[in-house]
Amino acid sequence: MLQSIEGVYKNRNIQLSELPSDVSESRVIVTFLEQKNTQTQKQIMRLGMCSGNKQSTEKDFHITEFYGDTEDGLDWP
Repeated sequence: MLQSIEGVYKNRNIQLSELPSDVSESRVIVTFLEQKNTQTQKQIMRLGMCSGNKQSTEKDFHITEFYGDTEDGLDWP
């Protein structure tokens, strides 16, 4: 039976995020994945930040309003 368990290699040790089930001893294959840059800059929208020379109108808000997806099977009001 094959199991995949995430872990971290640090200071010449492998730290598993969970213990494998029903395994006391086994051969393993270790694959080192590319490190992802997880730092993302927070984006906060402020009033008027996208307005340019033109201010949003009431019609603009009605165009972008979400009324639900009738095909998703959820009971939207």
